Amino acid sequence: MIGDQTTPLRPLGPDLRDAGEISVIVATRNRPSQLDACLRSLLTQTRPAARIVVVDDAPGGDLTPAVVAALAPCGPLRYVEGPRRGLAAAHNRGLEVVDTPLVAFTDDDVVADPEWLERIADVFCADEEVGCVTGMIRPLELCTDAQVMLEGYAGFNKGPSGRVFDLRENRPDDPLYPFAAGRLGSGANMAFRHSALREMGGFDPALGAGTRARGGDDLSAFFEVIQEGHRLTYEPRAIVHHRHADDMVSLERQVYGYGVGLTAYLTRVLLGRPRLLPTVLRRIPAAIALVLDPRSDKNAGLPPNYPPALVRLERIGMLVGPFAYLASRWAQWRER
Repeated sequence: MIGDQTTPLRPLGPDLRDAGEISVIVATRNRPSQLDACLRSLLTQTRPAARIVVVDDAPGGDLTPAVVAALAPCGPLRYVEGPRRGLAAAHNRGLEVVDTPLVAFTDDDVVADPEWLERIADVFCADEEVGCVTGMIRPLELCTDAQVMLEGYAGFNKGPSGRVFDLRENRPDDPLYPFAAGRLGSGANMAFRHSALREMGGFDPALGAGTRARGGDDLSAFFEVIQEGHRLTYEPRAIVHHRHADDMVSLERQVYGYGVGLTAYLTRVLLGRPRLLPTVLRRIPAAIALVLDPRSDKNAGLPPNYPPALVRLERIGMLVGPFAYLASRWAQWRER
């Protein structure tokens, strides 16, 4: 049963501890009850994870270590302290302690379907050119206006049909591809070949929640996987259920952060791959239409009661994003 925190868990024997070739990394920050539900769903997968790494990005307290310690007899859980530098840096910290060929990532406010890891692994095993798999994200509940608005705005659910993306025969007829990387998936449900992540140097620590850029770390990773010549596959049967924030203040913060993260990620693309500047310039009219045209895919799907103030807030975030990324890069350089 989805979200049932009373699911019985059994200690794993040696045969199951060694099963599987996929690890899971969960970054968390002071949300013990949600983390408990997430870990329980990961410990009852039809394909057991080789390792589940919990990266605590607010180390020093007792709550998160207590959750991990309580569930440790039931599976290959490991607790590590994060660097307190945001989500991307926490994911990179988790990568330091896993050595499996496949690595999946999800959030502490997510409950995974029992077949989540099995579906992900099946895609990788079927096609050695796949470097990344994303899956469907469904709402755990839609009880408040804020949750309904976020579901309509964010587009976590990419549809019931599987799709393959690359720069060759699987290139969609979309003028914004692959720059509009949010259409490929979301960070709450993503998995990579470990070798592909190593090629990319991991996640950009100047992006993501907890940095000035506020997001975009997942979008950057999707974009880089495709640019490096790999395939990205969207597998709708790999399902997780996300606990949407239920109040308007949190929704406003999230919408603004998505705006900042989007253009921060695009700034990172141009700084890292300046040869793409002519391509980006040719796509600016299509990007403007996507953002401003009420009939665009982005705007036509918004809920009828979606406040205009949220639309403006996201656009302000988009204007801030390039400066936020540069400030985040500068802050990282000063820390080093």
